[in-house]
Amino acid sequence: MLIPERHEDDRGWFAETFRLDRFEAEAGNVTFVQHSRSLSQQRGTVRGLHFQVEPAAQGKLVKVSRGRIFDVAVDLRSSSPTYGGHVAVDLSADNGRQLWIPAGFAHGFCTLEDDCEVAYMLTDYYSVQHERGLRWDDPALAIRWPVDTDRATLSARDKQQPSLAQLRAVFT
Repeated sequence: MLIPERHEDDRGWFAETFRLDRFEAEAGNVTFVQHSRSLSQQRGTVRGLHFQVEPAAQGKLVKVSRGRIFDVAVDLRSSSPTYGGHVAVDLSADNGRQLWIPAGFAHGFCTLEDDCEVAYMLTDYYSVQHERGLRWDDPALAIRWPVDTDRATLSARDKQQPSLAQLRAVFT
């Protein structure tokens, strides 16, 4: 997780939300080619778990510009000792934290407030033929989502994603 330093005074605050030299010190040499945003209007909206396969696998730098989310990354690298494991963090416009998700991970989030806007910097372009997904509530992932399965708002596509056991090895 990246936490940009904020300089505060009586007017508010200022922060460098992206600085290449500091980012590369944490994540290595990365080139961003696309910036995307999403707006989720209702608390309890789940987006994910999404990823793209090679040759269009994406790394993502995720931040929240409005609202608050429970953000998750799941390791899908079959040769990794943390395969199937996940990290989950609270990202908000107020805390200013950002999550770097390398290629080889699925990403998803649940909104904790209404009207959440999330911004993504991506290392490869969106490609419909390379997009894939993973079932967000797969018990094998042991993610403690902050919303009940029957109360979550999901897209039709996200309701039909395969479990980790059904997913063939997509990253080695």
